[in-house]
Amino acid sequence: MANILPIQPGMQVTLFFALRLPDGEVVDSNFEQVPATFIVGDGNLLPGFERALFGMVGGERKSYVIAPENAFGQRNPNNLQKIERRLFSSDLNLETGLVVNFADAQNVELPGVISDLDDQWVTVDFNHPLAGQAIEFDVHIITVQPATSH
Repeated sequence: MANILPIQPGMQVTLFFALRLPDGEVVDSNFEQVPATFIVGDGNLLPGFERALFGMVGGERKSYVIAPENAFGQRNPNNLQKIERRLFSSDLNLETGLVVNFADAQNVELPGVISDLDDQWVTVDFNHPLAGQAIEFDVHIITVQPATSH
C-alpha cells in the first residue's frame, strides 16, 4: 500500500494550479504546462495559499477562495505616491496603466503602475496589481513527499 503523506510544512509538493479573479479571468495557470514543484515554507508560495493546501494528498483536486488579506494583501492608500513629472525621463511616454520600474533604498527593483497624471504630477500605484482581490485557487496535487536536502 502506498504511503499517503498530507501536505504540511517541509514537504515537497508537485502540483498544477490556476489563479482566477472573481470574474473568472485567469491570472496565472500551469495546467497546460509542466507542474510546479516547491517545498512548503520555502517562500515560493504565499503563506495563505500554502495553508489552503495543508492536509491535501497526491491525486487530490480542490478549489479555494483566498481572501485578499491571505493572498496579495489589501490595497494600501499609502502605496500611492505623487511624483513630479519633471523627474521622469522626457523620452518616456507617460500614460495611465504604464508599468514603470523604480529602485528602492536598497536598490531593489520596485514596479509601479501610473494611475493618474497631469502636467505637473504623476501618481504611481505601488500596490500589487492583485491587491484587494479575492483569488480563486484551483489545485491538483500530483505528489507529496518529504523534502530531500541536496
